[in-house]
Amino acid sequence: MERKAGGFSMVEVLVSIVVLAIGVLGAAGLQLSALRTASQSHLHSNALQLAIELADRMRANDDRMRLDDESNPFVGLDYQATSGLPAEPGTNCFSHACDAAALAAFDLYEWQKRIHAALPGGRAVICRDSAPWDEAKKRLSWDCLQTGSASASLVIKIGWQAREPDGALTKDVEGESLPVIALVVSPYVP
Repeated sequence: MERKAGGFSMVEVLVSIVVLAIGVLGAAGLQLSALRTASQSHLHSNALQLAIELADRMRANDDRMRLDDESNPFVGLDYQATSGLPAEPGTNCFSHACDAAALAAFDLYEWQKRIHAALPGGRAVICRDSAPWDEAKKRLSWDCLQTGSASASLVIKIGWQAREPDGALTKDVEGESLPVIALVVSPYVP
């Protein structure tokens, strides 16, 4: 009885290489998705820290924050990082004594600079809003409902050019990036 020599045929080797290549491509895709998710998580964390920081500064400057919306330096801010750096305030409160109004302007300037540096295509809105969450669309909204009304909460909204795990930009139907953070600074209490 004759014995055949053992080993792998060329077809078996090619099939195993194809299966290995598919596995490596799948692992690479998962790694890319994990990196994108980690990056967005980092941006989310930065945005939340920025919102909390400004809320604390606003509460520290309580006499300015409690003014009516016409006089309140915080209400009505709509900063978009794509428009460039914000205009410098008249007084640098690091090197000069500032009253409450100058301190509010300086705090907003410094905060907007950090938004510009930390968030790609960042946008920040501060307004009175009774419903930051749009129930119909199941997402946060840039719109400020009841602006100018004392019966709405004071809210900081922050967003940036976020990406989905597949790499696509997160935008609404108008092509605008969506708010990701909505922090209530001063809730309306009837």
